[in-house]
Amino acid sequence: MPNIVPTKGNLINLIKQGELAKLGYELMDRKRNVLIHEMVSHIDGVRTLRHELEKVYHQAYLALQDANITLGIVSEIAKSIPLLEDGITLSYKSVMGIELPIVKSNFEPVRVRYGIGQTNTKFDFAYKSFLKVRDLTVRLAEVENSVYRLANAIRKTKKRANALKNIVIPRIEADVKFINDALEEKDREEFIRQKVIKKWKTEG
Repeated sequence: MPNIVPTKGNLINLIKQGELAKLGYELMDRKRNVLIHEMVSHIDGVRTLRHELEKVYHQAYLALQDANITLGIVSEIAKSIPLLEDGITLSYKSVMGIELPIVKSNFEPVRVRYGIGQTNTKFDFAYKSFLKVRDLTVRLAEVENSVYRLANAIRKTKKRANALKNIVIPRIEADVKFINDALEEKDREEFIRQKVIKKWKTEG
């Protein structure tokens, strides 16, 4: 039996709560669908970027092998290339209240940073290939992080929607039914009591 006093005031409050719960469920379900659509578009991007990154990595390592074969071990030459630590900015965009990262790379244009007399075109190609690996890795990090955030938000939204649909709304509906039944029973008792009183007065 519901732990609630069967009064008309409580019935009105419960009906309002039920309407709000149903509206909340509809909004949660709509939010979940929007987030799923957004995540699917990002997943396509992840697949494309991973495939491209795998191809460029393979290309870069083959080029590095060729450079090592033709120049000897190029690690000393590579040490003369400055590390590009700056050039990444991070901002966010909101999708249904979920903050998704926007990673922008503002690296300087590719240019030769080592003595060309010590290298050859194979080394140049390896250098440019690894720069492309860097850029693709930045893009992949952005998209994969977005997918992770969206998946987490979808899981939470689905959990809340299911709680409303399967727990909150049925409980409110059960309480409304209990109060309606109790009030109807009370009205019937009052009707019978009035009839009995009227009969007594008539017979008296």
